[in-house]
Amino acid sequence: MQTLKKIIFNKPLILWLWFGLSFFAVAKDVVVHFSNKETTHNNYIIYKHNFLNLKNQHTLYGPEPQYYKDLNHYGPVFGLVIAPFALLPNQAGVILWVMFLAFVLYYAVTQLPLNNSQKLVILLLNVNSMMGSSGNVQVNSLIAALVMFSFIFIRKKQDFWAALMIILGTAIKLYGIVGLAFFFFSDNKIKFILSLVFWSVVLFALPMLISSPAFIIQTYRDWYTDLLAKNMENLASTRTNVSVMGMIKKIFLVDNLSNMLVLVPGMIVFGVSMFRIKYWRNLKYQLLGLASVMIFSNIFSTGSEPPTYVIAFIGVSVWYVVLDRPITGYERFLLIFALVLTNFSPSDLFPRYLRDKYVIPYALIALPCLLIWLKIVYEMLTRDFDRKAEVLELAVLQNKA
Repeated sequence: MQTLKKIIFNKPLILWLWFGLSFFAVAKDVVVHFSNKETTHNNYIIYKHNFLNLKNQHTLYGPEPQYYKDLNHYGPVFGLVIAPFALLPNQAGVILWVMFLAFVLYYAVTQLPLNNSQKLVILLLNVNSMMGSSGNVQVNSLIAALVMFSFIFIRKKQDFWAALMIILGTAIKLYGIVGLAFFFFSDNKIKFILSLVFWSVVLFALPMLISSPAFIIQTYRDWYTDLLAKNMENLASTRTNVSVMGMIKKIFLVDNLSNMLVLVPGMIVFGVSMFRIKYWRNLKYQLLGLASVMIFSNIFSTGSEPPTYVIAFIGVSVWYVVLDRPITGYERFLLIFALVLTNFSPSDLFPRYLRDKYVIPYALIALPCLLIWLKIVYEMLTRDFDRKAEVLELAVLQNKA
């Protein structure tokens, strides 16, 4: 037991795993592509051309098979985010981009209002999902960090910067819009709303600095059309739609199921759980809200795919570290279930036969997260956050944060 604790709370080891495995995941493919004199990482080339097409006023959402497979689905603001890396040679740019994403998510975790041990547990639980996201050169770790920063800034009463995080995340990939849920935790809701309006205008206009107003306006129209087409594509895909809707459709073969029949009840349940007004300033209630938001963003999105669950698993980890101790057998089961099916199943740590035969075809990656999300909702609706012992525990957390 002491040896296990030394591993779990060994910060240098966890940092080596967090950054080292992410570096290995991206660098090994760079070496292979470089030796074959090919381009590197299709996703990164898509990101790079978001910037290049923005600068050259070439449509961001048309096919460019001469450069990359698939299509770009990110907003024009993303072109400005990727610009410093896109200006570098591909091999250097992709490695620095991935390490930048690993650092941003790491930094977001370190800024949560938790003690150091809890932060280390969150990092350790997410080493594998971070490695998977890095290997696929995904942008989802950035989105996860932006959602967390919106929560962190609201906690610090810095609504102006919280609004920037939400609008930036939404302008890159629509997942970022879930940060609006933290509106309930704001002490200055008028300032928060005005800040959202301000940053919406600024980020809408900002790409015009390297492009033109007419092109950007048309680009946003094209993005809307692209997202509608992408959603239709997700519904028929075996790899995407790793969500509650996807599970129902794939397990029960309900092809004509309307997403709204699942999404609307989910939103209602989520909204009710966030509406215990007297606890809006309670730290544990807020942290459970953060966990709920991050899991919700994946399990109710038709665009979710295995690497996307780096967002949800941060939520799972936050839920785990704020559980009442000692945890119950069911809570322990839920964590192990999520580690195995959500975290490990997309990787080589999981039997390929089971992954290809059952997990991917039936979108089972979403199942543990759904069960944990329902558990979080139940806790937010029923837990007595005013208990004396819990108040004392929160004081300890705040002192150590």
